Amino acid sequence: MNNGELPHIPVQPTKNSPRNRGLKQGLFIFLLTFLLVPLIAIISKGLDITPVFVAITAILLPIGGLLRVAYALMFESSVGDGVSANEALAGSFAAMPGRHGVQGALPPQRTPASDYISPPAGVWRDTNDLKTPASVTEETTKLLHKEQDQ
Repeated sequence: MNNGELPHIPVQPTKNSPRNRGLKQGLFIFLLTFLLVPLIAIISKGLDITPVFVAITAILLPIGGLLRVAYALMFESSVGDGVSANEALAGSFAAMPGRHGVQGALPPQRTPASDYISPPAGVWRDTNDLKTPASVTEETTKLLHKEQDQ
């Protein structure tokens, strides 16, 4: 359809992005504290109820609003509706300066596969021909066996 190229998608935050909606929700919940706490205080005083609900409201609403704002900033996408974050990143990567060649194409071949051949017969080395021990512990173990024999 478009020769295998990804469409260019801008990554700028839009008005209807999940992040912006989350920020607005968090701010609304936080500011709702200033309306509900006095209202619940007046109702509890009028009904002669202990002000437990006032304290709960005064604690939960501001903390909940701040947590909603923090969640929106850390985890929600700043890309608008109908576009996933992966598509937006792919579009911005495709538009980066310095990108050459056809997108989606393999890099040029550097070494032909025929250069990779197995070694000829008779060239293999036997492990007994090796002069250095395989590890330091092997040599130490041999010394311990010699001490035990003496």
